[in-house]
Amino acid sequence: MSERRKKGLEQVREPLLRRLDHIAVAVHDTESALHYFTGTLGLEVAHVDELDAPPVTLTYLDAGNLYIQLLSPRAPCAIARWLEEHGEGIHHICFAVDDVVEAVRTLSDSGRDPELGSGRGRVAAFVQNGSPFGLSIECTEFRGDDGTARG
Repeated sequence: MSERRKKGLEQVREPLLRRLDHIAVAVHDTESALHYFTGTLGLEVAHVDELDAPPVTLTYLDAGNLYIQLLSPRAPCAIARWLEEHGEGIHHICFAVDDVVEAVRTLSDSGRDPELGSGRGRVAAFVQNGSPFGLSIECTEFRGDDGTARG
């Protein structure tokens, strides 16, 4: 075995990411989006959060083994600006992890503490790494009893 391969194996550690928790889709209007996601696709609303900071509505749809999160601004904020620039579509993916702060620090290249938020009553934070491949990544608290209804 090459020295490079041996060194790589020495660096193997427990995985930070437990499972894919949700895919967030930024939308202008939750009700219009629900017509498609619930009416056409047949997904059921599992949970709704109305956050004050940022002023957004998070609607979680049960997609079997993960959630689809509809992310809709209720007032001017970073999500509203993102929608103006990019239009509706995938905003980020979110992984469930055992320790949000540790995972975000490990995956971020900023060297600063993560700004903690929440969704579904769980601690969450975004990875600060410049969004490689145009993808923003969020980490949220893993809970073993949090299976989706159809999962």
